Amino acid sequence: MPNTIPPDLATPWRTMHYTWRDCVLYALAVGAGWEEPEYTYERSLQVIPTFGVTPYWSTLNVTPKTPKPWSIPAILTDRLKPEKPFVNFDYEFLYHRPIPALEGSFTYRDVLKNLYDRGKDRGMIARSEVEVYDGAGNLLCTNRCATLFPSLGGFGGESAPRRESWIPQRDPDHTVHAHIAANQHLLYRLTGDTNLVHIDRETIRAMGLEGPVVHDLCALGFVCRLATAQLFPKEPERLGRLYAAMKTVLYPDSPICLQLWTLAPGKAAFRLLHGSTGKAILDRGELEWTP
Repeated sequence: MPNTIPPDLATPWRTMHYTWRDCVLYALAVGAGWEEPEYTYERSLQVIPTFGVTPYWSTLNVTPKTPKPWSIPAILTDRLKPEKPFVNFDYEFLYHRPIPALEGSFTYRDVLKNLYDRGKDRGMIARSEVEVYDGAGNLLCTNRCATLFPSLGGFGGESAPRRESWIPQRDPDHTVHAHIAANQHLLYRLTGDTNLVHIDRETIRAMGLEGPVVHDLCALGFVCRLATAQLFPKEPERLGRLYAAMKTVLYPDSPICLQLWTLAPGKAAFRLLHGSTGKAILDRGELEWTP
């Protein structure tokens, strides 16, 4: 594992151990059920690739005993405070090799890559990266997240680069309907993301929300599972990359609709919509796999 990152730009290395129960819990948390024994039955278990995102927010929720004086702005210190108001801006997941299904470990750390200034009234975007290694030091996956901190803009930094959408101006090639269960947020938080906005009533009221929200990465896990079933069924190891911009708050007990556009062999665009309102939950989606 690389050790060339300056210590003021990275959290300490952490190790998270898991068993098949954690893999199945994650599958249930992103909507898998009886019809998908490949994700829910340990006898011939496969791992949904986005199980590899679970270390990302575990980093947020484990505060070091002696926090380091991070460089200004103290973005990593902020990320270690669940009560700090922030929202995911976009997320990119790279899958390098299959995650072992029955048991294993993730070794990872959070590295600050870029800070982008959107102006005093629009906040700051912090782009960070978590590489996840197995117990033998093999790179399993890479998580890249842009997080919006609404109150930290106006520091004179560079603007974030513009990203063009892959979604074409035509009807989707595949449309998949699903439902977010009433307890989906309660299940998903057991995978490691215990941010208060998903459970704590006082925090939810203070943020002016209608109720607890479903995790953005839970929605991304739904996309991974549903898209795999459409594009390369029962072969999740073929996934190479997922990217999505987070757009709209998703509440439990909601219908969702995944739209997929096939662009080329091994390449697709997607959008995840609310099934009733039609609003985009995840937009400008990009998906790549081994053809």
